[in-house]
Amino acid sequence: MKTKLHPISHKTSLILLLVISFLTMNKTANAELIILSTPKEQDSYYRDVLDDIFNFHVNFAKQIRKQGDQVLIFSNSELYDDYVAELGEDNVVRASMDDIWMRDFSLSNATNPIMFRYTAAGQGRGQKDSDEVQETLATFMEDAGVSFKETDFLNDGGNFVDDYAGNVVVSKKFLRDNNLSEEEGRKAIKNFPGINNVAFIESDEQGGLEHADGVVSFVDTNTLIINSYPEDFQYTQQLKQDLKRGLPGVKIHEIVTPYDDKRIHDARFGSACGLYVNALVTLKHIYFPQFGIKEDQIALEQVKAATSRKVVPVKSSQVCHMGGGVRCMSWQLRGENAKKLINYVRNLD
Repeated sequence: MKTKLHPISHKTSLILLLVISFLTMNKTANAELIILSTPKEQDSYYRDVLDDIFNFHVNFAKQIRKQGDQVLIFSNSELYDDYVAELGEDNVVRASMDDIWMRDFSLSNATNPIMFRYTAAGQGRGQKDSDEVQETLATFMEDAGVSFKETDFLNDGGNFVDDYAGNVVVSKKFLRDNNLSEEEGRKAIKNFPGINNVAFIESDEQGGLEHADGVVSFVDTNTLIINSYPEDFQYTQQLKQDLKRGLPGVKIHEIVTPYDDKRIHDARFGSACGLYVNALVTLKHIYFPQFGIKEDQIALEQVKAATSRKVVPVKSSQVCHMGGGVRCMSWQLRGENAKKLINYVRNLD
């Protein structure tokens, strides 16, 4: 006996379309736009590690798309076709930036974006070089209509770690660079929209970049993972005290830290190998560095126990010797700013 099929009514069809539209819009609304950048053309500094950067970018980008987030590669003309072959035209744009460490010279705080003035330490050269690197990106964003606040306070994006809920960790280099007391620095940062609490910490390195994202990472609201320092109990205690003093009720989880500095691309920037805290955190995901070592699984389990977000492993061994990784390489936008940038890129020739 054949089952009689009933035609779907116009009203039912309309309801189904509305449901599908709502689900699609909801998925897009929760998606993060993550931007990566290739080296600029003929940049001799990265010439020997181009393949490493390419392989990291492609693998990272595929993981991002797999999770339902969006990815965009700012590429120089020389590498454009190679990236398109792996990721497709929708994910790559000819828009050469002046460096690959997008985190540091882009916008801090994806919810209420701020452009601090990129520091000379970020380039390892002079302030003029840093300003020029940042200006290239700033001009592109302004052309795209991306909204953000600007400030003359010196700070790299790697030294602004936030949980999107009003809590921020910054190293005390910010105070020294801007000649501020801790009270003045806290007041200055809290003047930006949506920031309620600020913790100032001493970096675990002195005289280098001194970025907070090499020491801590928010993995949930007011919940941090921090490096473990088994041979420096005094630093660990001071770090925890500073965090608790600046962030009322903060939860702190120590995570295994098999730091490895055997291979370094540039002594000015050290290594990020073994630093699991250099993770990229979005609304729903934590893109979590992995180095091909036995501690990877331990770190994964530790961070999963500390967060409600989905933890996504990302191979970072190709680039960690250059001084950064998953978070350092990436910049993120969401909401209307993400839409504006995507629409602008799609309309470029």
